Amino acid sequence: MKAVFLDFATVSNADLDTGALRRVLPQITFHETTAQAAIPERIVDAAIVLTNKLRITRELMEREPALRLIALSATGTDNIDLQAARARGIAVCNVRAYCTTSVAQHVLAVILLLTHRLREYGRLAVDGTWSASPQFTMLGLPIRELAGRVLGIVGFGTLGRAVAERAESALGMRVLVANRVGAEHATDRWALTELLPQVDVLSLHCPLTAATHNLIGARELALMKSDALLVNTARGGLIDTAALAAALRAGHIGGAAIDVLPEEPPLAGSPLFAPDLPNLIVTPHIAWAAREARQRCVDEMAANVEDFLRGGRRNRVV
Repeated sequence: MKAVFLDFATVSNADLDTGALRRVLPQITFHETTAQAAIPERIVDAAIVLTNKLRITRELMEREPALRLIALSATGTDNIDLQAARARGIAVCNVRAYCTTSVAQHVLAVILLLTHRLREYGRLAVDGTWSASPQFTMLGLPIRELAGRVLGIVGFGTLGRAVAERAESALGMRVLVANRVGAEHATDRWALTELLPQVDVLSLHCPLTAATHNLIGARELALMKSDALLVNTARGGLIDTAALAAALRAGHIGGAAIDVLPEEPPLAGSPLFAPDLPNLIVTPHIAWAAREARQRCVDEMAANVEDFLRGGRRNRVV
């Protein structure tokens, strides 16, 4: 049975064990990268296609009558034409909860880095500023304790819950959860406009949909405290990046840690790349990328494929 992994380098930096996939699919071919235009030639006669971010369209499915399964190395399925897959009887499966620990670890790391101003104080320690100080310490940049502070969570699924639990247990923070966008109000949750003025840190973990696009814009940022922090490890389109840059520059919020952008890689740049933005961390979509998480992802893909070949429906979305 012919199988092909089209973009393995999106998961592995030549540091993962592919044994589970090779055991289940002895004839699998791994491609580090594949241009969108090169997909047709690479999936000829393939029964199983594995991919992360490449778009598998109706046209591609119609060209390959042998195709039986699309296995994703991701939770999101927006790059697959699910309607076309359903119509053609092509199964689609994703991986879930494989990077929970990595993402939660990243969120807490950036909250602590921003709160303790570690980058700024690290520079002052070595650039001669500390040596010129008349005293043993430096107190010019404010540091605060997080115990008792409010963490707002938008998106209370597996990742949001994991961040909330760790923030409560490790940092002593109090957690408030936003009501799901468009859902009926839940008694234990807050409308976003009511949540924002209360939070000291806001962490985003919801999916990107038409309803959540630019969920955090100028209006929402204006509702936040001037020393509040914003963390986004979900999807770049949740935030109006131009509005965030303006809010940081004007001191309307205290800082931000952004791991995702609307365009990735950001070929057209980003308003967040401006050099004058204070207390901002931008990272290249790596919150999920601990080696253990990536290995778990590949092993989960193998388990999905093996279950499919046995007639099961493990992690099936179609």
